[in-house]
Amino acid sequence: MDPFDSAASSGSSSGSSSSTVTKPQDIDGLLAGAGYKVRSSDLQHVAQRLERLESAMFNSSSEISQLASDAVHYNPSDIASWVDSILSEFNETASLPSDLSDFPDLFTVSNQTPGNVSWIDPCVAAQHQNLAQNQLTVVTAMEEDSGIKLVHMLVTCADSIHRGDFPLAGSLFVEMQSLLSGINTDCGIGKVAGHFIDALTRRVFTPHDPTTTSTGYENELLYHHYYEACPYLKFAHFTANQAILEAFDGHDCVHVIDFNLMHGLQWPALIQALALRPGGPPLLRLTGIGPPSPDGRDSLREIGLRLAELARSVNVRFAFRGVAAARLEDVKPWMLQVSPKETVAVNSVMQLHRLLGNNNQFSSPLEMVLGWIRSLKPKIMTVVEQEADHNQTGFLERFTEALFYYSTMFDSLEACCKMPEKAFAEMYLQREICNVVSCEGSARVERHEPLIKWRSRLHQAGFRALHLGSNAFKQASMLLTLFSAEGFSVEENEGCLTLGWHSRPLLAASAWQAAPPPDATHPFGEPI
Repeated sequence: MDPFDSAASSGSSSGSSSSTVTKPQDIDGLLAGAGYKVRSSDLQHVAQRLERLESAMFNSSSEISQLASDAVHYNPSDIASWVDSILSEFNETASLPSDLSDFPDLFTVSNQTPGNVSWIDPCVAAQHQNLAQNQLTVVTAMEEDSGIKLVHMLVTCADSIHRGDFPLAGSLFVEMQSLLSGINTDCGIGKVAGHFIDALTRRVFTPHDPTTTSTGYENELLYHHYYEACPYLKFAHFTANQAILEAFDGHDCVHVIDFNLMHGLQWPALIQALALRPGGPPLLRLTGIGPPSPDGRDSLREIGLRLAELARSVNVRFAFRGVAAARLEDVKPWMLQVSPKETVAVNSVMQLHRLLGNNNQFSSPLEMVLGWIRSLKPKIMTVVEQEADHNQTGFLERFTEALFYYSTMFDSLEACCKMPEKAFAEMYLQREICNVVSCEGSARVERHEPLIKWRSRLHQAGFRALHLGSNAFKQASMLLTLFSAEGFSVEENEGCLTLGWHSRPLLAASAWQAAPPPDATHPFGEPI
């Protein structure tokens, strides 16, 4: 049954939930987060003036749309005041004579080229120039106004879906697509809104569409381009490597367990750093976990061979083991073949949040995995996660947080990368958006949580936090110099590091160690 038809047949139940409509102050906060200095209560006031202006411009130059490429952006909060001033200018120019050739004594020759004589009154030319500039400003302001309306309508649409009011959501889809056709979708709010409209449409019409998920090969391809396009994955790898390198200091047999091998992009830097270690490099074992190859190839082994060749070239003793698993919760400790003589490091880059679904009354996948990690007694566990809250049970809250978070992510991408990496990086983020917004239950794996929640979860699971040292901070700060874009910043947060864009943290890195039981003691009565 069509979701709109089913909802229409039970309209009374959907109408009874109208008390959950988004509050104006919530919309104001979202508008402010998107960079618009305007309140939702002002939108009707602004719209009325824009309608008057559209009427005044109806008989003006038909080529006004061509001016948009040279647009000058103004603060949307000032729209009402200067629209009034432009309206007054339209009233003044309307009184100008339509046939200025009746006044030859007002004209001067501007071009004496034979056959190309142009007669222009300087005063009239100045007035026309001012009018063109004002029209140009209006075009841009109307586009920004459309962007503000899109944000408002996106949240309203998400709220209607949350309440089960699918007929309202359907009408909003039509209006949003109409608004989207009139603004630039190559960047800014137009591009982000397009992705969220698509995700909402999928949620309503094709919630179980297999295209909302992707194959392991596709993920690896997009992951590689995302790594090249912006500093987020590099920050994760460099920070974790520095913490692991320091934890391995003084140990001759070390074992890294990587929860998401993904081309092995993280490990060449660690291999080279271990090769330069005073006293010589240790024996390095690397266990890489990844999805099975769809074409039957042993892609994990191929990655291991490339890393082994690199290790051989810098005289680092190296052993690799690949563990193919579609889900991290399918991995068992015995598959890792950890030796008691090894110093173990567990590395998780944006993987633990995928374990937050499929909870049952006995245990959750996260509790199970953290339990066997503790049993390995690792010297260090490095954790990097998105600094976002996309695991809320309420759909509207999750949608609003995602809209704010990914608007910031796309803004940073615009500043730091070029094609073709940029296009693939955007596809990588688009798939995350689609999963956060469109999917539920076990299909929703992008369940990002902020650092404060991970601290609580890991403490409850028996881990204690380790301080990421000054070297990790320096490594991360130096990394940002590779990107010309200003706006990225690394911050220290109670021993953890965050990477943000214009003061908004977007990624958080932390380090952990299995804490001994509270009553654990040495044979001589001293605490362990």
